[in-house]
Amino acid sequence: MTTPAGIDPRGPRFAATITTVLLLAATFLGLIGISTARTAGGIAAIKAATLLQRAIDPGFLLTAVIALLFLWSVLSPATAPWGVVFRRFVRPRLAPPTELEDPRPPRFAQGVGLFVVTIGLVLHLVGVPWALPIATAAAFIAAFLNAAFSFCLGCQIYLLLQRAGILGRAPSAA
Repeated sequence: MTTPAGIDPRGPRFAATITTVLLLAATFLGLIGISTARTAGGIAAIKAATLLQRAIDPGFLLTAVIALLFLWSVLSPATAPWGVVFRRFVRPRLAPPTELEDPRPPRFAQGVGLFVVTIGLVLHLVGVPWALPIATAAAFIAAFLNAAFSFCLGCQIYLLLQRAGILGRAPSAA
């Protein structure tokens, strides 16, 4: 099996930096929104809210945008906004990369991010208190690790699954 063409490893790190900022804002909005609020009677505000009120909560809306960006990165990494910005405006100003990276682990990591924030979105819509800020905080931690320390948690999960023979390998002919 041939390995797909490599990508500049600084691109996913650049995208993780922007994603970190967005997830921090989404976590903050989730913490001050109806997900964590209480009504005058002490009942979780999210349980008393209608589906529409839950759906127009600012933390929910920003997280939905982040989920769409994750989905875009999974379905079409070549046209995903942060990748385009990196390739057009940032990479030309940098020295060529010393090595290229397999694009499959970062793409898988985007899928993991999509999964985590989607769980938060769904649980928020069904009225589970704290689900949205917990999901965005978890995704924030993973994005921050990549942005600040070049440690891609989703990539590490991909590599573990690859070693276990679950992902990334062609079936053997034997």
